[in-house]
Amino acid sequence: MRCLFCNSDDTQVIDTRLSDDKAIVKRRRRCPVCDKRFNTLEKIDLQMPAIIKSNKTRQEYDEEKIRSSIMLALHKRPVSLILVDEAINSIRQNILSTGKREIESRLVGDLVMDQLSKLDKIAYIRFASVYRSFKDITDFSDIIKQVGTN
Repeated sequence: MRCLFCNSDDTQVIDTRLSDDKAIVKRRRRCPVCDKRFNTLEKIDLQMPAIIKSNKTRQEYDEEKIRSSIMLALHKRPVSLILVDEAINSIRQNILSTGKREIESRLVGDLVMDQLSKLDKIAYIRFASVYRSFKDITDFSDIIKQVGTN
């Protein structure tokens, strides 16, 4: 690792720590030439699969779209952001575990529905009403019955 201050080609690792989720490695480094210290962060750069939409177009995986959809469904609901982050991480892990380079948007929607059903039943119904394009009140009553039996 090159020193940020004097551009020396060699630095020493003084300390190494993992983030709480063990996804990032933080290293404290020291340059033996100028004796300055600095931190580096190492994170795995994962290649997420492309998303095939229902109209057969392809888009890049966009975690912010997932987050905004979940947050919209959870609007004014008592769910912590930590639980939302955990749900999004679970969705990402499920997508990565497919091992595919392309996945259908339906899979992403189903994974979001699954996580929302665990987080908040009202948010689950809100999301389902848009995701499944409810047409009338019977669609709502069917999903409410389904939630009530779980």
